[in-house]
Amino acid sequence: MKTPRLNIGIVGAGIGGLAAAAMLAQRGHQVTVFDQFERPRPIGSGLVIQPVGQAALDEIGALEAANRMGTRITRMLGHESENGRPVLDVHYDRRGTGHHGLAIHRASLFDAILAAALRAGVSLVPDSPAKSANAGTIQMARGTAGPFDLIVDAAGAGSPLSPIKAHPLPYGAIWATVRWPDTNLPYDQLTQRYRRADRMIGALPIGAVPGADRRHAAIFWSLPSGSFDTWRQSGLSAWRDEATALWPAFAPFAQQISDPDQMTMARYGHGTLRRPYGDRIVHIGDAAHRASPQLGQGANMALLDAQALARALDVYTGQAALVHYARARRIHVGIYQTMSAIFTPQYQSDSRWLPILRDHVLFPASQIGPIPNLLTAIVCGTMYPPLGRLQRQ
Repeated sequence: MKTPRLNIGIVGAGIGGLAAAAMLAQRGHQVTVFDQFERPRPIGSGLVIQPVGQAALDEIGALEAANRMGTRITRMLGHESENGRPVLDVHYDRRGTGHHGLAIHRASLFDAILAAALRAGVSLVPDSPAKSANAGTIQMARGTAGPFDLIVDAAGAGSPLSPIKAHPLPYGAIWATVRWPDTNLPYDQLTQRYRRADRMIGALPIGAVPGADRRHAAIFWSLPSGSFDTWRQSGLSAWRDEATALWPAFAPFAQQISDPDQMTMARYGHGTLRRPYGDRIVHIGDAAHRASPQLGQGANMALLDAQALARALDVYTGQAALVHYARARRIHVGIYQTMSAIFTPQYQSDSRWLPILRDHVLFPASQIGPIPNLLTAIVCGTMYPPLGRLQRQ
């Protein structure tokens, strides 16, 4: 049975919203994307697109452009700063599958997906913040839009359309983009250092950024969610001294931060909509489920949500399509959120005993038998079919 072509309104021109727009427009649906900014733009620094997310980019024709800008990551390696003991070691390709992470700046990824959406004929309406939605109509700050056959809420963690109740996590991180310096750190690896669980420092190679072709890095430093102002007041010199003492190789990265405004605070929450849809509306990405991005899967989850929604609308009509979208994503999202809830406190918390358990029990066990392959599957997003039964349709 051929499904009808729909008039679809998407709220939010982020990674998930634009990917959904491209996938749906390529299938013949009429798609309009509304964004709050005067000019749609990404927020944030670097991220890693896992193999399942890369497949979604490939489906909309954005992977080639993303590959040109980003860089391949083959390993995630972290050490305890005080004793040098390894406490995280995940390889992408233990079985010769060719899997790798695609590390990329959000602006580069955004440009690749936006170009795919525009090629597909998506209409983009900027400077249109949404306030609410009802019966296929979107109430804007100025006027209304619609009615639509379907509204896709891709407005992220602060979505005014989503009823999600998420509890804030105690730790977040400050991020910045810097040039990749003269360093012995591998350019195909996410490298991290930890002091117990209350300090985490990372350097992620991310390739080029728009307007600059030389190599860059995303750097991050974990902070309690409410301590950003305290960090700013302490001064950059104190931060650089502490960071360099914990990880001397981080010095050429930290030296490039000359203004606190170069660092952006990211705060996280945890929550899930039990039913991520309603009357002619469906929620994807952070508007449907939230977790700490400890495993680097946040943007990947949004890409997979977009893919599952498009597949569901290929096969089912009306409310049935939304029900099957939710069913297709439920287990995969649940696995990701569970793993995130387990791993995050081991690396970002005030706990004294969790880092001891991590260093002396969990990490040694993670290097034995089938567990390394299991960790690889978790990171790659392939532990469970990400589209459920829709994977085969």
